Amino acid sequence: MPDTGLRAARTTVPVRGRARFELHPGAWWLWSLGLGTAATRTTNPLLLALLMAVAGYVVAVHRSSAPWARSYTAFARLAVAVLLIRLAFTAVLGSPVPGTHVLFTLPEIPLPGWAQGIRLGGPVSAEALLFSGYNGLKLAALLVCVGAANALAAPANLLKSLPGALYEAGVAVVVALTFAPHLIADVQRLRAARRLRGRPDRGLRGLFQVGLPVLEGALERSVALAAAMDARGYGRTAEVPAPVRRTTTALTLGGLLGVCAGTYGLLTAEGGVYGMPVLLAGALAALAGLRLGGRRSPRTRYRPAAWGVRAWLVAGSGAAVAALLGLASVRDPGALHPGVVPLTAPALPLWPAAAILLGLLPVLVVPQDRKEPS
Repeated sequence: MPDTGLRAARTTVPVRGRARFELHPGAWWLWSLGLGTAATRTTNPLLLALLMAVAGYVVAVHRSSAPWARSYTAFARLAVAVLLIRLAFTAVLGSPVPGTHVLFTLPEIPLPGWAQGIRLGGPVSAEALLFSGYNGLKLAALLVCVGAANALAAPANLLKSLPGALYEAGVAVVVALTFAPHLIADVQRLRAARRLRGRPDRGLRGLFQVGLPVLEGALERSVALAAAMDARGYGRTAEVPAPVRRTTTALTLGGLLGVCAGTYGLLTAEGGVYGMPVLLAGALAALAGLRLGGRRSPRTRYRPAAWGVRAWLVAGSGAAVAALLGLASVRDPGALHPGVVPLTAPALPLWPAAAILLGLLPVLVVPQDRKEPS
């Protein structure tokens, strides 16, 4: 009897349309994490603004029309809100940075003796605002990079590429990451419906009347997600022999301890000799443990995302930006961390700025999504 089932299982289905232009979601996340790591290495506002501009341009070129892709605007607004809140706290609560250029003076509220060291109001200097603005802009750049990853790669597609041992943790992370995009889409849909009916969609009244349907939709989505996970056998594990389980636990725990010890060695002057070998050995042991642990959760993948040359280039561009900014912060810390006392204008260092422009490589190597006619 011919093995038709096996032959059908081995048949490759050609991918048409947008699917052949899709990049591996892990590449987008590694690219954005590289930009975010680069943002942590500097407080120069010009370099941070250039990082956010690079992330925004790549999102504008490659963002799709899916609901989860609309979350970038919300992350950008959150970044602006974080920066403004940081500046407001500095103006109200003061800053440890001494300043001589007083911009304005707020009414100061006297506090009791047990609150010594804390003040409410008083003079607000330009040096204190600049110091807080530089650090707040760093956090804003991190939020923009995370928003770019959410807009370019669907978290559900990233879940397909996780090893079996991390599947349960990956599901929890994906559910958490998709909460914000779905919530934003529900709010936009309900506000548009209220505007079409001539009802207010702004202010406290509009907020209360939109909030209840949004919460109801989130509850219905949670129930549907739980039913879908139960129907797909989520949480069921395969039988694994006891020696394999013990070996998996030993490799994973030993590998993680090795990674921690190696990282500590690299960060200290005394451990420069043993740091890298211990780090590599720990990483290999942890990967072997994750490989063995994947036997407990047998899964099948429908059309798994392929990691090709474009994925390597995209992920490598983000890693290159992070590595070059890290090197620049060691060689020229003054350019990447401009001072505010005395008050001076920040300068744009040339080769760190050129390194950030490497983050535009996805625009050149990844084909643009062809918009399908509606």
